[in-house]
Amino acid sequence: MWKTAPRPFGSRSTAPLRELSRCMTRFVPPRPRTVAALRRQGAKEIIMLTGDNAAAAERVAKQCDVDRVFAEILPTEKVDLVRELQRSGRKVMLVGDGVNDAPALAAANLGIAMGHRGTDIALETADIVLVNDSIELLPGLMKVSRRANRLVRHNLVFAFAMITLLVTLDLAGRLPLPLGVVGHEGSTMLVALNGLRVLGALPDKAE
Repeated sequence: MWKTAPRPFGSRSTAPLRELSRCMTRFVPPRPRTVAALRRQGAKEIIMLTGDNAAAAERVAKQCDVDRVFAEILPTEKVDLVRELQRSGRKVMLVGDGVNDAPALAAANLGIAMGHRGTDIALETADIVLVNDSIELLPGLMKVSRRANRLVRHNLVFAFAMITLLVTLDLAGRLPLPLGVVGHEGSTMLVALNGLRVLGALPDKAE
């Protein structure tokens, strides 16, 4: 998550400095509770990949309580690390916002980009875009994704069973037209209503 630095006050002679300060941003690392919430949602290991210097990376990683840190690495090295994790049988979810993150976002099983501060290439490469740049939404995203996946499976099974039943009754000559219409349209409504249950799975912040 990024926040704009406050503009300094001063005389007219400091106008260029004020403009520079207005454009500067600083990185605010995710809270430890967000990392803990990710682990509760099933994240096995949380790794930080950055091109910044090792000292700064270690400091941020300690604040965030991540498991491992890889600092001062190139974009190609990020891709290599993602593929190494995949070869070990892991599913990789990667979050990034810069041009250097785009190759790794493409290589990951799931790429997530920051919509407000993210570069165009990162937004185009990612599978999901967080429009408000809040990393704290990641646990909720994982929760709602799992709920949606379960509901899709349930709806597919229910729809297939209902169609099979209606076709069987029709072939046997035991399905009046009104009952067939009610059965078909009623099952469609039930599938739609069941899908709405996903709306209750997304919290606003990390739990």
